[in-house]
Amino acid sequence: MVNSSLHFSYRFVAMSYKVLIADDEPDIIEFLEYNLSKEGFIVISATNGKDAFKKALSERPDLILLDIMMPEGDGVEICSELRAHPEFEHTIIVFLTARSEDYSQIAGFEVGADDYITKPIRPRVLVARINALLKRKMSPKTMAENILDFGGITIDRNQRLVFLQGEEMFLPKKEFEILNLLASKPGVVFTRQEMYNLIWGTEIFVGDRTIDVHVRKIREKIGDTYIKTIKGVGYKFVSK
Repeated sequence: MVNSSLHFSYRFVAMSYKVLIADDEPDIIEFLEYNLSKEGFIVISATNGKDAFKKALSERPDLILLDIMMPEGDGVEICSELRAHPEFEHTIIVFLTARSEDYSQIAGFEVGADDYITKPIRPRVLVARINALLKRKMSPKTMAENILDFGGITIDRNQRLVFLQGEEMFLPKKEFEILNLLASKPGVVFTRQEMYNLIWGTEIFVGDRTIDVHVRKIREKIGDTYIKTIKGVGYKFVSK
């Protein structure tokens, strides 16, 4: 579920960043150019692997969106060639993949991709993912403090956003605060009393069922994998 009332202010992040889009489908390039340019990114494009490699060398983009299946060099080949150049060692490279291309995603990570985005592409998710990656490049310390990334689930503490397998989901305030608290110290058990004090404050009384109900609602949205119940004590976050 996505809260349609949320509005994002990413333009201040995007203004100085250059993005190279490489895809052999003109409609996708046009779609991405429109949405990224609207957010203030400088956008350049290529329709095949050979041109993508040349433009990467000449334009030095901050982030590259590579389609997996392209003529004259697919995304995996181009990523591998770029990573062989020292100047692209820290350039952010993101693959655009169809949902059925799991094998390509694995191959992409093996040659140095930073992330992948599945098609069809949702503009808000695309912009959020790109900005999260750029924040990491801009300040590793800030990224570590404000973006909790556990592979399948990402928590943006500044924007109060949660992404599960790249899909944005909305968590009400208390649910987000519980998830954020547990995820801030993976493996550490928080007692219910600690959770009460840290989230509701010592002046407000809530019953045992309040915490349990909130955790149940979080699990309904993100699954049972990440939050483990410690019987008679409380909860802990388990990272994969």
